[in-house]
Amino acid sequence: MGAKERREREREQRKNHILDTARALLLEKGLNATSINQIAKRSELSIGAIYFYFKDKEELFAALQVEGLELLHQAIIQAVNKKSPPEKKISSIAQAYLRFSEDHKNYFDIINYFLTSPETIFPPKLKNEIDGRGNASITTLTDAIREGIDCGRFKAVDPRRQAIILWSAFHGMIQLKKLQKTILADDEYQSLYMEIVDRFLNGLRKP
Repeated sequence: MGAKERREREREQRKNHILDTARALLLEKGLNATSINQIAKRSELSIGAIYFYFKDKEELFAALQVEGLELLHQAIIQAVNKKSPPEKKISSIAQAYLRFSEDHKNYFDIINYFLTSPETIFPPKLKNEIDGRGNASITTLTDAIREGIDCGRFKAVDPRRQAIILWSAFHGMIQLKKLQKTILADDEYQSLYMEIVDRFLNGLRKP
């Protein structure tokens, strides 16, 4: 490995270290209580080193959002077999999102943190980039619904609207995992989650 490649690898490792530290602090302290100074201190880097990679706190946290949303989209793409019928594709997308929430809990928590924030945190340019990444997964679901309509298996509905409704149901059901030790049985939320998919598909199918 040459000197240039070594430096690039070290820069990438340092950037990932900054992101890991920022993610931990955000989930631990919240956005307003997390500062660049704290990130620098915990990561054992200078403030200047943080600003070398990110111009401000918002850009750093936007990078975390984009990272998580891209990871989610790739998980969905890998889960969907292009030759499968639309019902199977929709079910695969649902299962991929559920697995993502479990296997990449930190990323899911970051995504959920900003989704549930009562205020708009990011400036328009960063917000558009984040929304674009999030839209990619919803578009994959939209395409599967549209395919079912085009091949005559589903009713003539607005596929984008239905995708957003279903995605909202996915996300809301995952939140109920927190109730496993109280309202829900240990594994009930998973069966309820997949029942959402079954009921949705039954509503879409032509009689």
